[in-house]
Amino acid sequence: MTDMEIEALMLSLRIALVAVGGALPFAVLIAWVLARTHFPGRVLLDGLVHLPLVLPPVVMGYLLLVSLGTKAPVGGWLLDTFGIRLVFSWTGAALAAAIVSFPFQVRAIRLAMEAIDPGLDAAARTLGAGPIDRFCSITLPLALPGIIAGAITAFAASLGEFGAIITFVSNIPGETRTLPLAIYTAIQSPGGEAAAARLAGLAILLALAGLILSEMAARRVRSISGS
Repeated sequence: MTDMEIEALMLSLRIALVAVGGALPFAVLIAWVLARTHFPGRVLLDGLVHLPLVLPPVVMGYLLLVSLGTKAPVGGWLLDTFGIRLVFSWTGAALAAAIVSFPFQVRAIRLAMEAIDPGLDAAARTLGAGPIDRFCSITLPLALPGIIAGAITAFAASLGEFGAIITFVSNIPGETRTLPLAIYTAIQSPGGEAAAARLAGLAILLALAGLILSEMAARRVRSISGS
């Protein structure tokens, strides 16, 4: 592999790690809300969370661009107030990857929480445990396999994200050119077939490893529910 290919790989890993790590606390919270609470608008929240799964990634990138671009209201305010510029930066790529892969985390964690016997929480309540104690001592440990499975799946999805990233932050070498964008660039370049094949093979291996690890964690979730 060339230096540029290694650079794209390392950038992809960094973006995927930041995307998953930054979104994980919110995914746990939303999953708990959907699994354990009932309120008006719950179906709407569920639909909004899973919207990135059905929308074209380019649409998500466009929405980010018109809302967080330097000329957009929110993006302009972040730049003027805090000096934060998400568009055309690797942090913006991480944000795009986090939003697109967010449903994978929420779904896996929600399924794990729904598999937990509600009687355990009720028993802890009768013993005087508060909501935070019950969440930290019962819900989180039992949902851990689902959290791991969701994080791994989201990490693999972040590594393969293309449409939202290229629309929001463009294809800048060393800054936003991730593995999928490097493959696209190689295909568009004369004589780049060999580089594209190497990078595509690497992407397949990374995705396969992520799916295998996710399935191993999912089996643990099924064992908790007794299925």
